[in-house]
Amino acid sequence: MPKMKTHRGAAKRFRKTGTGKIKVFRAFHSHLLEHKTAKRKRRLRKGRILSPADTARVRRLLPY
Repeated sequence: MPKMKTHRGAAKRFRKTGTGKIKVFRAFHSHLLEHKTAKRKRRLRKGRILSPADTARVRRLLPY
């Protein structure tokens, strides 16, 4: 059986934490930032933990 390949698009968007959860960076923080409030931009800087419903799908894309 051949080795499983990591989905490269997913590898650039998701990271596994030490406990095995999936960390995601938030969208809407790359451009068109002048009309967004400072509070909103500050919150977008931080990542979040992926919901359990989506975690199963992402785990399949990141086997290692």
